[in-house]
This record gives sequence, structure tokens and C-alpha cells, in this order.
Amino acid sequence: MFRASPIVYSHRGASFELPENTLESFGLALELGADAIETDAHMTRDGCIVLSHDPTGERAAGVKRSISDVTLTEVRSWDVGARFVPRRPGAFRPGTRFRMPTLDAALEAYPNVLFNVDAKQTAPDMMPALVRAVKRARAEDRVRIASFSSKNLERARALGYPGETGLSAKEIARAMFVPRAALRWLRLRGHAAQVPRRAYGVAFASQPAIDRLHALGLRVDFWTIDDPEEATRLFAMGADGVMTDDPRTICARVAAG
Repeated sequence: MFRASPIVYSHRGASFELPENTLESFGLALELGADAIETDAHMTRDGCIVLSHDPTGERAAGVKRSISDVTLTEVRSWDVGARFVPRRPGAFRPGTRFRMPTLDAALEAYPNVLFNVDAKQTAPDMMPALVRAVKRARAEDRVRIASFSSKNLERARALGYPGETGLSAKEIARAMFVPRAALRWLRLRGHAAQVPRRAYGVAFASQPAIDRLHALGLRVDFWTIDDPEEATRLFAMGADGVMTDDPRTICARVAAG
């Protein structure tokens, strides 16, 4: 399972330097010292789980087609680096083609790596295919299923997914707003509260918020942290992980102590 802390998650890979959610970007992030990969998932028309933040190929590949409407063969024909502009030069080579990977391929390529998979698509229901893909790779002990969708998380749990799950926004709200005296009776089925520094009027990047979530037995992971000073501050307060587009900088700071 996920180790205690601190964890640096590569947010969609080393996405400052290479196209996001590609095997090449994941590989570079791991070379730079990332502990885990944070990625996003959708499902093709023929039921394959692919790694993409967006529901269409427009932003990455210039293709105005929804992933859910096309087959894996078509998705694999897209160049998802076609519109990429690096925020740090060096690793990216113009003219190189990048393909959208399947979850199966990513788990096979990096068999000992922790993955945090954000299930984006809600319709058609992708959760049975996602759970099957993880089980097929026998990776339940290293894949956390997360989602902004309560429906997706409820489906994963109802399907008997034995690995970790994140908390939905609704579950995090319950954790933050239930009276402190009632915390001992609050039962949450997820394992990790993955939050921005501030949202919904709540300063999550604060000692009281982190302590409250820890009191419920939850991990507290922050996104998206590209400032090394901020990462240091969050870890000093007890944050369990940060998700970053810039693992080169954040991992160097963590390694330096």
C-alpha cells in the first residue's frame, strides 16, 4: 500500500517538460525522484481505459473527438504531444510523436510504482473496466482510485475494489464541517483527502485542517504544488504528499531536506 509520507506525486508525469499523461512523461518523473504517478482516466467506446485528463483530444492532439466516442485504435493514432509547449526546455524534442497510453500499458511499464488514478468519466460508467484493469495487473496494492465524482467512488467500492480510494468532495466536506465532538463517530470509506491549498472557503493548507483530517485516519495530499518553499511548508505541517507538475524542482528540495 501507499507508504506513510512524504510522497511526491508526479502530476500527470513530468508535465513541465514532456506531454502530460504519457509513458515518457511518467518515466522522466520517476528518474527525477518522484515516488508516485498521479494520472487521469477515461474509457474508449470499446471499453479500454486510457490515460487523459480531458474527455476529448482537442487540447493535446488537436482532435475534436470525445474519447468515449472512439475506439482505442483511433485514440492511439492521435499525437497527444502535437500542441505541447514545454515550461522547461531540454527533454522535449519537437517532432516526436506521443501516444495516449492505456492503464494496462502504464502498470506494465512501471510494475513497482504507486499510481493515483483520477477516474474522470461518469457516463458511460467506466468503473467496472477500471477495476478490471487494475485487477488484471494484480496492482490493487499500488493503485488508489480517486475521483471528483462521488458516483464513481461509490461504484468502485460497490464493485468490491480492495485497494485504496480517495475521498470525494462531499466526503471531504463532511470531514471538515462535522463538529469536532462528533469526529469519533464519523466513518469515511476512503483513505486519502486530496485537496488544493484553499477551496470552498476552507484553508486546507493550515495546521488545523491537516490535524483534523489526520484525526480521521486520512492521508492529506495537496495539488498542484510547484513552489518548493510551499512544498517544504506543507510537509513541515504534516502533509503526506504533494502533487507537482515540476518533479525536478520539488524532488530536489525534498531530497535536500
